[in-house]
Amino acid sequence: MNEEMMAEHLANEFDYMDDEEDVIEVIDNLDEAGYPLQDGNLGVDDYDLDYGILEQLSKVSDTSAAMARCQKDIQGIPWDRLSLTREKYRQTRLEQYQNYENITDSGKRASKEYCNVKSEGDYYDFFYNSRSVKPTILHFQLRNLVCATSKHDVYLMSNFSVMHYSSLTQKLSEVINFSGLIKPTEKYQGSLLEGFDQTQISTLAVKHNFLVAGGFQGELTCKHLDKQGVSFCARTTYEDNAITNAVEIYDSLSGGIHFMASNNDCAVREYEMENFQLVTHLPFPWAVNHTSMSPDRKLITVVGDHVDGLLVDALTGKIVASVVGHQDYSFASAWHPNGWIFATGNQDKTCRVWDVRNLSKALAVLPGKLGAARSIRFSADGQYMVVAEPADFVHIYNTKNNYESRQEIDFFGEISGVSLSPDDESLYIGVWDRTYASLMQYNRRHPYNYLDSYF
Repeated sequence: MNEEMMAEHLANEFDYMDDEEDVIEVIDNLDEAGYPLQDGNLGVDDYDLDYGILEQLSKVSDTSAAMARCQKDIQGIPWDRLSLTREKYRQTRLEQYQNYENITDSGKRASKEYCNVKSEGDYYDFFYNSRSVKPTILHFQLRNLVCATSKHDVYLMSNFSVMHYSSLTQKLSEVINFSGLIKPTEKYQGSLLEGFDQTQISTLAVKHNFLVAGGFQGELTCKHLDKQGVSFCARTTYEDNAITNAVEIYDSLSGGIHFMASNNDCAVREYEMENFQLVTHLPFPWAVNHTSMSPDRKLITVVGDHVDGLLVDALTGKIVASVVGHQDYSFASAWHPNGWIFATGNQDKTCRVWDVRNLSKALAVLPGKLGAARSIRFSADGQYMVVAEPADFVHIYNTKNNYESRQEIDFFGEISGVSLSPDDESLYIGVWDRTYASLMQYNRRHPYNYLDSYF
């Protein structure tokens, strides 16, 4: 992610925010390309609704599966009180939404390679939309800010705070508030004991009872979820272009827990999480936007501000192969649990699926509806692949059907992140919008499901 190619006013706003209100003001008025939104919302409320009704909308109750079966809109949008239909507004969004490209006409060139995909799948059922949860984003290209650690437990960013939400109790609690001073309560070599003040969080990962948050100035904050306070604070770099674009937590071959940080200073860093020490520092010729460790811990996918991706030997750091085919910069990657298949998401509006045994051509070139493929997740059993666009659409592909069929989850709003629970039973989608912000939950469909069961 090349900061010089972003809108200059956007970068300046993020660099010099004074307080939480400034953050809210900026994120409420940005669209996918970093340009101002209409009043910071979807715009549907501009159609014949007075202020009194708008005020009521902010208090609209959550939506359950039972309500949705009775024809209530899953987001609570009152289409019957608007002067346009949902279908008409969807068509307007498709026609007017501008996908951000670093390379002009990359989407047009990539469209010539699209696979024929049928939107006929039905793999996850809508279960609940929680309006009390308010996911937010701070960077229009970085959308990994939702992490499910169980079927009922989700961590997400909401303004300056990392929040925990329990879908079982429907309770929301604050885990870390970054609006003030954050100082580590434990001492480790390399940790900044003075901590950070007003950290702007760009990416989030939660796994194995650990939380790692990356910041706009290269900050890394690590926390044990079962301990009070923060364990470790560090700066990956003091360069101006230092955004932490992605973090991933995984089990290392040595048996310990490690995490990997992808940064705008053209580097990938691996840390062990026992003493939070740097294990590996891998330099690259361009900003690294995302990395993924293979299931056997032998290969790393590296994508960033270049049309080609890389496969890197995890032990030696040497480049094993280039991944050639995308037309723009990539911001997402993920491995299938079989260890042979991986996927990359790009601003050319495609998600491409690859086989490490033959990288001469992608196995599938999967088109988006609205914009870039910003986030990718494979289910733990390998049967499904979830791809999130920047707004409005999340796609679930059937991997066993050669990615030829997909379920299309259709709603309105910017996507802060998507996450499958470790058992694949729940899919969570963070939706950011001034009026209709929420956390959406879909549950995996089974032939023996009990109706609306929480367990």
